[in-house]
Amino acid sequence: MQNHFDLFQLPQQFAVDAASLDAAYREVQSRVHPDKFVNATDAEKRVAMQWSTRSNEAYQTLKNPQKRAQYLCELNGVDLKVESNTAMPMEFLMQQMEWREELAEARANKDSELLDKLDGQLRAARKAELAQIEQQCNTGDFHAAAQGVRALMFIEKFGEEVRFAYDAIEA
Repeated sequence: MQNHFDLFQLPQQFAVDAASLDAAYREVQSRVHPDKFVNATDAEKRVAMQWSTRSNEAYQTLKNPQKRAQYLCELNGVDLKVESNTAMPMEFLMQQMEWREELAEARANKDSELLDKLDGQLRAARKAELAQIEQQCNTGDFHAAAQGVRALMFIEKFGEEVRFAYDAIEA
């Protein structure tokens, strides 16, 4: 079975040209969209639906940098084991603790400026983590990239907590 990159005829790498991905997705969808199979047999409709669903899933995976990195790791035999592998470098654990303390302080004091600062730190950390993941994928270090993806997952989830804190302060 084709992988997501092959489906869209894109190179199997972390960096994906968004315009090329969008164009390839539209091209695949133009061939397999269920609306094109209205007068087809039930079997043909089912196959078209499966291909359409598969292309949607592939597109969503490749469009999202975190999902794309995770997919690349898995293609290269590295399972992230996100449920069971929570080991992180001490430096990142310390950073998490600092961020959590700042979030608690911002919530307690209803301090939107502190939330702004925290949000900026998270954006910078996300950008740095993505750059490092890209470099690791490019050099074939998928075990390190997997650790980076786990860190990125934390950053994304914590970013949601910060957004919820904004909402709570504004309410």
